[in-house]
Amino acid sequence: MFESLSEKLTNITAKMRGKARVTEADIKEMMREIRMALLEADVNYTVVKEFVKDMTEKCQGADVAESFTPGQQIVKIVRDSLTELLGGAEGEDKLKISDTGFTTIILYGLQGAGKTTTAVKLAKLLKKDGKKPMVVSVDVHRPAAAQQLKVLADSVGVDCYIDPECKDAIKIARDGEGKARYMLCNYLIIDTAGRTVVDDELMDELKGISNAVDPTEKLLVVDSMIGQEAVNVAETFENAIGMDGFIMTKLDGDARGGAALSIRRITGRPIKFICTGEKVDAIEPFYPQRMADRILGMGDVVSLIEKAQMNVDEEEAMKTMERMMSSQYNLDDLYSQFEQMKKMGSLKDLVGMLPGAAGKISDEDLDDKIVDRQMAIISSMTKKERRAPSILNASRRKRIAQGAGVEVSDVNKLMTQYEQTAKLMKQMQGGKGGLKMPRGFGKMMSKMGGGMDMSALEGMQGFGGMRPVRETSGPIGGRKDRKKKKKGRR
Repeated sequence: MFESLSEKLTNITAKMRGKARVTEADIKEMMREIRMALLEADVNYTVVKEFVKDMTEKCQGADVAESFTPGQQIVKIVRDSLTELLGGAEGEDKLKISDTGFTTIILYGLQGAGKTTTAVKLAKLLKKDGKKPMVVSVDVHRPAAAQQLKVLADSVGVDCYIDPECKDAIKIARDGEGKARYMLCNYLIIDTAGRTVVDDELMDELKGISNAVDPTEKLLVVDSMIGQEAVNVAETFENAIGMDGFIMTKLDGDARGGAALSIRRITGRPIKFICTGEKVDAIEPFYPQRMADRILGMGDVVSLIEKAQMNVDEEEAMKTMERMMSSQYNLDDLYSQFEQMKKMGSLKDLVGMLPGAAGKISDEDLDDKIVDRQMAIISSMTKKERRAPSILNASRRKRIAQGAGVEVSDVNKLMTQYEQTAKLMKQMQGGKGGLKMPRGFGKMMSKMGGGMDMSALEGMQGFGGMRPVRETSGPIGGRKDRKKKKKGRR
């Protein structure tokens, strides 16, 4: 998300980070570059102007703390200013809960913004948190809208109420509320109709629904890919029926980020959730500081750990870790790791959460199809071959490649990745020339390792199918490192 903007701002702040002395000319040049980066990202011009002005004043009048170089202090100011632009302090961005124990959420938005899928995503997120939600479709205009919601809700095991025969949206909303209370649900999510343009008829219908169910939260679902137009849509809905916040969708696409960066400052309403993909799991609460860190290439380890905790089967991950540490690691375990990783989201999204990783790995190496291809290769093996990979000779590899519809070289790459991981695990068992596992490391990596190939510890090598990189010096120490040491002894 925000790939183009993130790359530009990361490069801009990187120039300042190591400076021991920052001049007015440096600040002026940096602000010019930031202004251009934000405008190219389709951020509202007024927002950009105010943002750059406020940040310039802070940079010129900042007292540099003793623990920072001036350059680092400037980077901190950029980060804090971006956090404030996105929403500032956390708290108001949380979902409101009704004191009655029954919370009603109405989702508004234009047609195509993703309201129906977002309703189910939000319901599944609440269900994971131990809540009992029900989704209701009051879209009586779009053909099969109610049926689409029902199919999606059934696929994730969420209660759903629809009435395809009724053409009165307000009556359906009332009936849906009654059904949810009868079934002892504590959340009701209402999926409303949308239009390609905002009109009086739509607004009158939405006001009627709101009056009928008295919602706890009125959330506008906004397509982030429409840029500044999203701000105009938000202002229209705010003036007509009032909003409590936003859900930004399609942040995984080629969106330039302008809507997310503009909408909070102009409307004064917080972004509550973001959707980063089409899958029903691709929704997460919005945290301004974490998003600012991602945009600036500082990573978001907290969200990465939370993703792992929510999606990774801890018991299965622990079993895999134990097998890896006891030299019993095989291709069944690698397949299990790929499965766990796919549950956490796209490779691009995961790598974006790793500090310093953004922009250093090409998009072609982060293609999720690579993981699917590798899983297909393992699936084409016999049970014996998966459990004893050492028997995979040339003829077996050729047969496996044909079965998976790939080249033999793809099978060889997968085996190289597996062998590197197995070798690393042997080193970490301790013993002569090896590395012992720090206390608690196994449990920590079982959370994370279930979602990524363990050889990622060596410069991200083999991450979920990315091309292995050459060994370099690092925490483990590569071949080049050892050669240098030998030269020094001579």
